[in-house]
Amino acid sequence: MDFIQPGNPQQNAYVERYNRTVRYDWLAHYLFDSIEEVQDYATQWLWTYNHERPNTALGGITPKQKLALAN
Repeated sequence: MDFIQPGNPQQNAYVERYNRTVRYDWLAHYLFDSIEEVQDYATQWLWTYNHERPNTALGGITPKQKLALAN
């Protein structure tokens, strides 16, 4: 990644969008007891986000469905 100037998050909009999604979808809703618990939950959420969540860029279908259509 290129250097991002302090106070200019718009220089890396993709990361900022992802961070906002994580924060609003689950991070702000739970209290965790350990880093391992956060990592486990994050892994589960990321898998669901990438495989089961409908994606508007794909026409409202999941990535798994898009892959099945391609085959």
